[in-house]
Amino acid sequence: MWIAIIVIAIVVILLIWAISAYNGLVALHNRTSNGWAQIDVVLRQRADLVPNLVETVKGYATHEQSVFDEVTAARAGVLQAMAAQDASVDERVAAENRLSNALISLRATAEAYPNLKANENFMSLQNRLASLEEKIAYARQFYNDVVYKYDTKLQSFPDNLIAGMFHFEPADYFRTEEDARAVPQVSFR
Repeated sequence: MWIAIIVIAIVVILLIWAISAYNGLVALHNRTSNGWAQIDVVLRQRADLVPNLVETVKGYATHEQSVFDEVTAARAGVLQAMAAQDASVDERVAAENRLSNALISLRATAEAYPNLKANENFMSLQNRLASLEEKIAYARQFYNDVVYKYDTKLQSFPDNLIAGMFHFEPADYFRTEEDARAVPQVSFR
């Protein structure tokens, strides 16, 4: 009789642990998805702001066509990556990094035009872009923190047993490419 009670108690404890581990993995997986969705929202806002910024700078810097073409192409790449249902985190990150580098070049171009820097419309767009960049940085940090917690739980014993049984996959970090960290080279011909 006591052996049966002990066996039942052990089974109940294991069942409670398995349910708890599974629910914890689901919660972290959902937080990871939510974190990515938050990044996506802010990145979409930035992509929507870019054409206005380009048009404003174009009015002053008509001979800097290569910079405008670069920004336009990078934005198109971002929109294409956003629209692709099967785009991986790495593909999205690469597209976003190309846009970030193009925007740095655009800002550097704007620095060469004092009248543009004083333009109220340009300043408003520049401030909105700076605010969005801060939000993107925060959203990336939040996302990577959640990915860290999720991946750690996936790899930790005994939770990795439940993760393996239910085929939980590790999440990808939002990483900056090496060339995105380089200082952009801007030349005025």
